[in-house]
Amino acid sequence: MSNDEDFAEFVGARWTSLYRLAYLLAASPTGAEDLLQTTLEKAYVSWGRIGRMDHPEAYVRRMLANTLVSSRRRAWIGEQPTRDLPEVPRESDEGSVLDRSLLWPLVCALPARQRAVIVLRYYEDLSEAEIAGALGCAPGTVKSQSSSAMKALRRALAASGVGEEVGESWT
Repeated sequence: MSNDEDFAEFVGARWTSLYRLAYLLAASPTGAEDLLQTTLEKAYVSWGRIGRMDHPEAYVRRMLANTLVSSRRRAWIGEQPTRDLPEVPRESDEGSVLDRSLLWPLVCALPARQRAVIVLRYYEDLSEAEIAGALGCAPGTVKSQSSSAMKALRRALAASGVGEEVGESWT
């Protein structure tokens, strides 16, 4: 099988899971498409090497996270923070589960690296060591980025009136 055919088969088999991760990282459908396209372009150029790896999908997932962080570092796209927060959701039946429609916009507002850590930890269920490997940084950096992100989320939730319920134990 040629590299082109092998790459096409790889993308076809893993498109959905790669797009899902790109969406969680980029925080928008169009951002996810751009992020995934850029990452797959890079992967295609090096597919002769990547395709021979034991776990090419893990490598491409790491490329997604790195591409996001690098793109935010290189070109600020003019996002402007606002003072308006999403509406406070009504109480759920259990009372202990945060409404995702409130939490997700707050996650999307985090800086790229913090958002990547939160997405990889809580949406992809990776350990700190796995996240460090995926982002190419030290485990201590993952811990500090996670801590900073959680503090920012707690502050934002408290400002929206949900913070007392969540408290400091929400990690």
